Amino acid sequence: MIDYNPKSWWKLIFMFHRSDTFSMLFPAMLGVAAYTALVAYVEEEILHTQFKNSTVVHSMIGFVLSMLLVFRTNTAYERWWEGRRIWGGIVNNSRNLSLKLSVLVDDHATRQRFRVLISNHVMSMKWHLRKGFNDADFEDTDRYPLATMQTMSHLPNAFMRAIYKEVEELHRNKTISGEQMLYLNPELQSFTDHIGACERIQRTPIPYSYSTFLKKVIFLYIFTMPIGFVKEFGYWSTVIIPLVFYIFASIEVLAEEIEDPFGKDTNDLPLNRLSNTVKENLKEIFEK
Repeated sequence: MIDYNPKSWWKLIFMFHRSDTFSMLFPAMLGVAAYTALVAYVEEEILHTQFKNSTVVHSMIGFVLSMLLVFRTNTAYERWWEGRRIWGGIVNNSRNLSLKLSVLVDDHATRQRFRVLISNHVMSMKWHLRKGFNDADFEDTDRYPLATMQTMSHLPNAFMRAIYKEVEELHRNKTISGEQMLYLNPELQSFTDHIGACERIQRTPIPYSYSTFLKKVIFLYIFTMPIGFVKEFGYWSTVIIPLVFYIFASIEVLAEEIEDPFGKDTNDLPLNRLSNTVKENLKEIFEK
């Protein structure tokens, strides 16, 4: 995720990051410009065609297409924002659970075991969603070596099971009471709820028919524009139509990127920063 100053207008206007839609779509814009120039040459120099009110149809369709793209963008952003809310909950619940355990448990080895397990669990959620793994993000514990935990296909479940086992052992040893078990349960349960919510977002894309329909409409809209616009604007259409393509296609590209907010794209959620924040917070909490 890029950190930026939203008030810096000129910098944002003239800065072209590698993920900027202009950079991504520039080759396609050149192709649209070349296609428009070809249509303009054929209409103007060879066929000498004449149309009346040739841009009216595209004006009406453009309005409808704009409404469809607004809905598409809002839906994608809603998924992005829901993902951010879920990860905010993960950070908060990690702190809450750690604060409670730091008060209930006095044994240093047990406290450190909980610190590592909770931190590893948050890291495992990040890598589970990104379908990867990095040993450097994890710490080993005496009872739960990383190599053993990796034998489970769903790594967050493996770490959550270990946390539950540790809490149950505290209860059996009468370090914590049954009432204190209930006191810890909301945060314990929330971790599984949160990873399930993230998986729901990730594994439920925008319906296939809607996505393909929108792309086809954009394609047909742009590639039929030169037929009418050349008579109105002449060879200036080679500039106007690529700009229209850039606007419509950029909205669709942005929506595609943010609808799955857990990856490594520039506009995805800052999961590295959030998980590292949890790791640092837990060190401070359990050391006190």
